Amino acid sequence: MRPFQYLKATNVAGALRAGRDASDDPSATAYLAGGTTLLDLMKLDVIGPTRLIDLRALASEHGTIRVDGDALRLGAFASMAAAADHPDVRERAPVIAQSLSLAASAQLRNMATLGGNVLQRTRCAYFRDPSWAACNKRRPGSGCAAVGGANRQHAVLGAGADCIAAYPGDFAQALIALDATVRLVGPEGARSIAFSDLHRDPKGAPHLETTLKPGEIVTEFVVPAARWARRSLYLKIRDRQSYEFAVTSAAVALDIEDGVVGEARIALGGVATRPWRATTAEETLRGAVLTEARAAEAGRAAFAGAVAQSHNAFKIELGRRTIVRALLAAAAMEVDHG
Repeated sequence: MRPFQYLKATNVAGALRAGRDASDDPSATAYLAGGTTLLDLMKLDVIGPTRLIDLRALASEHGTIRVDGDALRLGAFASMAAAADHPDVRERAPVIAQSLSLAASAQLRNMATLGGNVLQRTRCAYFRDPSWAACNKRRPGSGCAAVGGANRQHAVLGAGADCIAAYPGDFAQALIALDATVRLVGPEGARSIAFSDLHRDPKGAPHLETTLKPGEIVTEFVVPAARWARRSLYLKIRDRQSYEFAVTSAAVALDIEDGVVGEARIALGGVATRPWRATTAEETLRGAVLTEARAAEAGRAAFAGAVAQSHNAFKIELGRRTIVRALLAAAAMEVDHG
């Protein structure tokens, strides 16, 4: 690990001031929340910030989980474990609780924050090993070693010649499925954006993964109340049952009345370059009775544009089946809409 300067912010204003004063080079400064991803990347020499600003004190102001009116508000500095176990989250949006409880290990969930979780970097081995020169995420313009390389875990949706690295998170799929918004604060003030607008398509500039402006901090996620949020779940398929990233996953939410789907939400993990909303698959379900055949149609629609690499073609069929299982399980849930 390279030497760096360590600063501790006690509030948002102090964090922004420290970030502004740090350097004209945004990559030279990094924010530390839970640290479960950042410190790994520093040890691997994938990133080398010269100044580290500790934000953990912001949990007192931006670490609460509460219901405000009809919305569920999740402080970005709340731990993954706290959100997964929160009774309002489990009742109002079980897909969120499940996505968090199925991630990482108990120890990491106690440390990692919600905001840090959605900003985690890919687990692509070529990105995380600097001895590989060709990685457009680390060295823009150098190429992508995963194309034609060992790419079993890589993306089949949203991928291109520039980058095929898969987004690794689980929580983000739940947020994008439930039409969440994210609140940000930065040198230019506070703003809110749709969570679906937070992550960028990698084409053309894989090293730019989000739409965050320099110095911006994620402070809160807002999940609007919706009937389908209560009938929701997260299904994660992985190589082993714990402490493993998704090979494929599906976050689904359904509003069903008298056997007919009024609204559907489907988001996919493990198969795409960013949190992925399968809107074409959702359209096949609206106004229909959810049978296994209809769920299979949704699965085919979700992967209609998939492009496989040399070692990950199996993800397309596995991803389709994951959607079918998730939809049928959600339809069978007993839900109290209150």
